[in-house]
Amino acid sequence: MPGPVDGVPPVWTVFPFVAFLVAVAALPLVAPKFWHPNRNKLLLSLAVGLPVAAYLLAATDHGAGRLAHVALEFTAFISLLGALYVISGGIRFKGSLAGTPLTNTVILGIGGLMASFIGTTGASMLLIRPLLRANESRLRKAHVVVFFIFIVSNTGGLLTPLGDPPLYLGFLRGVPFLWTLKLLVPWLIVNGALLAIFNIVDQRIFAREELERPGAQLEDVQKIREPLSIEGGFNFIWLGMLVAFIYAAGAWGGRLFENHDTLVFVLIGGFCALASFSWATTRSDVRLANRFTWSPILEVAAIFAGIFVTMDPALKLVEAKGASLGLQHPGQFFWATGLLSSVLDNAPTYLTFTALGTAVVNAADPGAGITADHLAPFAAHPAGAPLLAAISCGAVFMGAMTYIGNGPNFMVKAIADENQVKMPSFLAYMGWSVAVLVPLFAVLTLVWFTG
Repeated sequence: MPGPVDGVPPVWTVFPFVAFLVAVAALPLVAPKFWHPNRNKLLLSLAVGLPVAAYLLAATDHGAGRLAHVALEFTAFISLLGALYVISGGIRFKGSLAGTPLTNTVILGIGGLMASFIGTTGASMLLIRPLLRANESRLRKAHVVVFFIFIVSNTGGLLTPLGDPPLYLGFLRGVPFLWTLKLLVPWLIVNGALLAIFNIVDQRIFAREELERPGAQLEDVQKIREPLSIEGGFNFIWLGMLVAFIYAAGAWGGRLFENHDTLVFVLIGGFCALASFSWATTRSDVRLANRFTWSPILEVAAIFAGIFVTMDPALKLVEAKGASLGLQHPGQFFWATGLLSSVLDNAPTYLTFTALGTAVVNAADPGAGITADHLAPFAAHPAGAPLLAAISCGAVFMGAMTYIGNGPNFMVKAIADENQVKMPSFLAYMGWSVAVLVPLFAVLTLVWFTG
């Protein structure tokens, strides 16, 4: 059966994706008992995903191939998150940290720096449990986790391709490994501002708690019941091997494997192998002390299964209609990429807008001959480099806008929920992100992406 005209899917195919976003936002509030089991999340993903899958199979050319590609991308995504979750879950920082505003700010700052080198997921899974233990005696701590998601799970991961999946995809398509270090100034502006804002907010909340609680809260949170130490330190070896494996795949995988899907299968196998090694070499009591369960990663898998399938037509519409959006300047690419990355997976969104960016450069410089499959010339072109910088910043930074903007967001929320931290709902979290992040991104646009 022939596909849609010009390969553009009909508008109705976006409705399942929109319905799923509404369900993710509303069900925890209106039907929390239904929403809580991961089985129901998976059933909802199937309910919205099956009509889209049926459309791809019945009404488009190469629909089966597209579905297989979506399934492979999803498997690679979950296997990487799962490997980082298992490995970091086997590392336990023993001892008592003081959950003061200064300590919390330092942890978030360290996590933001680590995120660029071991990935936002790796840094998030490594530090969220020590942070929660440090703040265990605090009355109000949801804001600490919210800013942790902002910084460690998202904005910190901008400086290397290891930091966030979209940057790694750019690396696989030819962007030089050290190119993202050119984004140091936006990284410093955003993360520096977020750390300062967090410290002010936490100081005020901490002072309010000091007045509300009997006794001295400062003395309570500063009690050190045992010295700091590390259990499961062998997992740092597996974590280092995982980072080295990802780098090697990007640097030499294209030469070893002509078929990109073959390389992805090798990556999946490597992720699963390293997770298995970690599981086999870590004592069970370490994971037990870390309160390790499979629920957070299963929740991410159940929700993102629906997102990966239903977002495919939405991305195709953006690709087909992107030129009509009139995007020309870096600021426009920053916001367009970012806003879509906040509700769609930021990796395919990054690829979509790099394709649009190369088209803009080729239109202005017909001799450039830049293609979306090989981005090195795009990164080096005087007009392309600012667009790629804007796309990269938008994809990484605005993944913090919603719980589904980046994989670690939901994992951190799930771990916090398991530790009896009352996290904001989907919409309440967006209240935080709109109030804190949107003004900051507007300032960044004015000082970095204008002109």
